[in-house]
Amino acid sequence: MVVMHGKPLSITMNARTSGSGDDTVVLAHGYGGDQSVWDKIVPHLAQRHRVVVFDWSFSGAVKDQSFFDPVKYSSFDAFADDLISLLEEMNLSSSSSLVFVGHSMSGMIGCIASVKRPELFNRLILIGASPRYINSEDYEGGFENSDIDQLLSSIESNFHNWASNFASLAVGPNDSLSIEKFQKCLKRMKPEVALSIAKLVFHSDQREMLGEVMTPCTIIQTTNDVVVPSSVADYMKNKIKGESTVEIVDTDGHFPQLTAHLQLLEVLGGVLALDHGF
Repeated sequence: MVVMHGKPLSITMNARTSGSGDDTVVLAHGYGGDQSVWDKIVPHLAQRHRVVVFDWSFSGAVKDQSFFDPVKYSSFDAFADDLISLLEEMNLSSSSSLVFVGHSMSGMIGCIASVKRPELFNRLILIGASPRYINSEDYEGGFENSDIDQLLSSIESNFHNWASNFASLAVGPNDSLSIEKFQKCLKRMKPEVALSIAKLVFHSDQREMLGEVMTPCTIIQTTNDVVVPSSVADYMKNKIKGESTVEIVDTDGHFPQLTAHLQLLEVLGGVLALDHGF
């Protein structure tokens, strides 16, 4: 058991289980979020599966803010290690079937964890994931270096103003309740933590790692995601060594679990039904 500041990791990370069964679906939120972004999804999945949600160390929902160490969490590997430790502590490593659903940056965290411990995962479901956000000569990540410099500068100079604008941009313009929900999650982060994680995410390049992923993957992409171009999903499909497919959710924005949860559930249900034990 990993103990952080005198508490088990599952307590520090607010891990919560609902539903029951031999099979387990683990839902991991992305940058700026917390486990509440899955609120529309969990009740449906819990009717058939054991569902686990939690908060990453950077989340404003984590009460012990000293849990976040910017030196430790300067790489995706540290988060992958936390994920593996959490699964082991909760005795999920012995689950007959475990599917990891990672949104945004959690997609890459799940990929790394699967390389470290491939026997833990039956499948990875990657929602709006990207191995690299900055364009290069042979790759479309969606942003230029100058875009990322401006984004980081905005976080540093006026975090709350940036958070409001980024929430609208990321979620999409036509769902005010979902925008408000993500805004609240985002603004609960400490500004210095938000900046640290933004630097990690937007300067990351995990393209080489994709070739080591042997776990079957389902890559879920919305039709119009301003954070991740649709070409990224096809790029990941081609680079991942394990069997991988791309599923499209017909909605705008980076958060189908907020803005198109019924469509997302339809895709998830189809994927889970194909796997042994689901």
